[in-house]
Amino acid sequence: MLSVKTALVAGATGLVGQALVRELLSRNTYSRIILPSRRETPFRNEPSVEEVILSYEDLEEETLSADDIFICLGTTIKKAGSKQAFEKVDYHFPLAIAMQARRNGASQLAVISAIGADKDSAFFYSRVKGNLEEALVMIGYPSLHILRPSLLTGPRSEFRFGEKAAEWITRPMGFAMIGPLEKYRPVHAEDVAAAMHAVCQEDSSGVHIYQSDQINHLAQVVKEKTALLNQKQKGE
Repeated sequence: MLSVKTALVAGATGLVGQALVRELLSRNTYSRIILPSRRETPFRNEPSVEEVILSYEDLEEETLSADDIFICLGTTIKKAGSKQAFEKVDYHFPLAIAMQARRNGASQLAVISAIGADKDSAFFYSRVKGNLEEALVMIGYPSLHILRPSLLTGPRSEFRFGEKAAEWITRPMGFAMIGPLEKYRPVHAEDVAAAMHAVCQEDSSGVHIYQSDQINHLAQVVKEKTALLNQKQKGE
C-alpha cells in the first residue's frame, strides 16, 4: 500500500542523492517526492516526483515542505572554487533548507555529514560538517538522523582524483578494517541511500548519529529483508 507521506530530497543530482531517489521510488514509501534542484534531475518524468527548479540563494521565496527531509548536498573545495563557496554548499544551503522545512511542518530530517565531523576540528572540512550538525540539532526536529559515511564509492558524473586514489588504496584493505577501524571502511552510495531510507521508517525520536560501519550494517539488513521478501513473493 502506498504511503500518504511526502519526502523532500535536496541534492538529487549527486551521487548519494540519485541513489536515494531510486531507493524511495523502488520502495513506494512516499506518495510524493519533492526534488528542489538547480537543474533538471533524471527523475523528472516519474509520476510521484515533483521537481522544483530553483536557486538555493533564493530559498526564502520558495515554500519547501514535506514530512521527511533528506539532505544529500555536498561538494569539494576544488569543485566549489573556494572555502567560502564550499561552505555555502555544505553548510548554508543545507541549514536553510532544514530551517524552512521545519517551519513548514517537517518532523523528520536525515542528512549526509562525514566521518570525523567536529566543530572543533583543526581541519576546515570536518569543522564545517561539525558546525552543520550542531546547527541542525538546534533547529529542534523531533527526529534527526545524521549519517557520517567514510569514503563514498559509486559512479560519479565527474572524476575526483583524490577520492578515486583513496578508493584504489583502501579497497584491498577493506576486509582488514575491523573493530575500531571498521568505521573507516569505504561505503557505497547505494548503501548510504538504503540506510538513510531505512532509519526514517523507524519513527524514532531524538538525535541519531550513524558511523560508516553502522551504515554498512543497516544496508546489509535492508538487503537481507528484501531478499527474504522477494523469495516469499516468488513462493506465493
